[in-house]
Amino acid sequence: MMKLIVGQFNDSYPPVMDGVGNAVQNYAYWINKKYGKSYVITPKFPRYIDDEEFEVIRYASTHLPLRPPYRLGLPLVAFHSKKKLKQIDFNILHVHSPFSSGQLALKLAIKKQIPIIATFHSKFYDDFKQILKNDFLAKMVVKRIIAFYNKVDYVWTVNERTAHTLKKYGYKNNIEIIPNGTDFDSNFNFLKNNSYMKQHYQIEEDELVFLFVGQHIWQKNIKLIVEALSLLKQRNLSFKMLFIGEGYAKKDLKILTNKLNIKNHVKFLGKVTDRTTLKRFYARSNLFVFPSVYDNAPIVVREAAVLKTPSIVIENSNAQEGIIDGINGFTCKENALSLANKIEQIADINYLQTIGEKAKETLALSWETVVDQVGNRYKEIIMDYHDNLKTKIYVNQ
Repeated sequence: MMKLIVGQFNDSYPPVMDGVGNAVQNYAYWINKKYGKSYVITPKFPRYIDDEEFEVIRYASTHLPLRPPYRLGLPLVAFHSKKKLKQIDFNILHVHSPFSSGQLALKLAIKKQIPIIATFHSKFYDDFKQILKNDFLAKMVVKRIIAFYNKVDYVWTVNERTAHTLKKYGYKNNIEIIPNGTDFDSNFNFLKNNSYMKQHYQIEEDELVFLFVGQHIWQKNIKLIVEALSLLKQRNLSFKMLFIGEGYAKKDLKILTNKLNIKNHVKFLGKVTDRTTLKRFYARSNLFVFPSVYDNAPIVVREAAVLKTPSIVIENSNAQEGIIDGINGFTCKENALSLANKIEQIADINYLQTIGEKAKETLALSWETVVDQVGNRYKEIIMDYHDNLKTKIYVNQ
């Protein structure tokens, strides 16, 4: 049986945690556990020590002023790391970012004559439009990104709508769909958890609780959440809103909650890295509020579903794929009034619990199941690649 030796390359990885970093961590974990050997290759983070069952190879980096705590990888000066990578007998590389880690992987794949896959995870145009404040420059960067995807052997995305986004950016070749999963399990005592949350976080057992987990950046429509909550307060709906995460917009978001006079209804809990603690918040919440049109296939929606918490997302967004309004989740239009109206309409704990049960049945997918599919596909790709390589050598003789 073929033993896989896989390099997973990405620009974000713990302690910088986002959806893509979560995916990379779980790809590496399950490949290493069931199919061979995994390595994660990612920029260095000051004073952070990796503690994984697989090896994490860090290369030189510097701070990224416009997007803390992210790091800018410097592969050109990563001499020690590149020497180490050359010594590993990889048989396939998988890239999750087209930037520094992607460029490092592409050069390594060419040198070693092994296949390279790139997964398209993010709406890069939105990122660069926010940073550069210029549509023309943002489009030029996206053009460079598409040039990268044209150089790899295989391109994957996380759902059909994300594939459509990539094609809209200008990519014209074949795209395979490999979904995201979650490392959460559903073995959870909800009654005990309710008591725990009351004791430790002063959340009453009959209180209506909303939750957002993710980067606190404007691209994720977090301002829309707060504006909708202000409308709900004016309508005398009793609720508590929990924000988990960090980001450049957090300070201004707090100021806005004060300005709208809802700070007593909102808790900012910061970064929660302990997965058991995070599960507690998902399990206690009645509704996961995620109005982002920036995310493609948000892992947080699947995490909420495992703990029987339904999500409300923007209709026709990439994040909506798999969610049917009123069946296994909810949708609204991309404005505060629509979000407030829908929440007011569905704000019944028993009803939300019923929809949450359906969310678990239809949206919860384990990373182990996903990586079983990935491991088998890796093997097919390796065999096809070497068959094609032999054919090329034979033809050129």
